[in-house]
Amino acid sequence: MNIYLLFKSLHLIAVISWMAGLLYLPRIFVYHVENLEKKETTEIFEVMEKRLYFYIMRPAMVLTWIFGIILIYNIGHEAISYLWLQLKLFLVILLTIYHEYLGKCLKSLKLKTNKRSSKFFRIINEIPTVLLIFSVFVIIFKPL
Repeated sequence: MNIYLLFKSLHLIAVISWMAGLLYLPRIFVYHVENLEKKETTEIFEVMEKRLYFYIMRPAMVLTWIFGIILIYNIGHEAISYLWLQLKLFLVILLTIYHEYLGKCLKSLKLKTNKRSSKFFRIINEIPTVLLIFSVFVIIFKPL
């Protein structure tokens, strides 16, 4: 078995899981904000948000980083000098920052200190899509 392909597959599975959460969590925030006056409903959203963030998204993000670093190690440290890899790492860092921001939003919703509207969450929901599109093109075309 080719170890590189094994880690590449695991990396891709982790990325897909992470991206699914990054795309879904802000949508839950939209519904949460739109139903603040319904205590039972917001309690359900809080459970959903917590489980998605801590049990799916966080482990998927960590595994994405771990398997990505293993892949870089596998192809050689000199790969860091490639523009495509630098761009990819930059985009993954932006996704990680976005991920952590969603964690802050989750906390503010739980503590009932959120000042953001459902429209805000609808707009930021597009951020991971844009970053994903750029990442795919960078990975496929590998600009020098």
